Amino acid sequence: MSLEDQAKGAMDQATGKAKEVAGKATGDSKTEAEGKAKQAFGDAKDAAADAVDSVKDKF
Repeated sequence: MSLEDQAKGAMDQATGKAKEVAGKATGDSKTEAEGKAKQAFGDAKDAAADAVDSVKDKF
């Protein structure tokens, strides 16, 4: 994966964290959970990008 994919993962993590904090601040557990899920999605994108890069380095 490319730098662009890693940037998208980081953006999802940041957006998710902001949503989680907003949910905590307002007492909205649904928004908080959505934020945590968005962060996890960003983490997964980063992990996939790292795995692809690792495989590319071996060949």
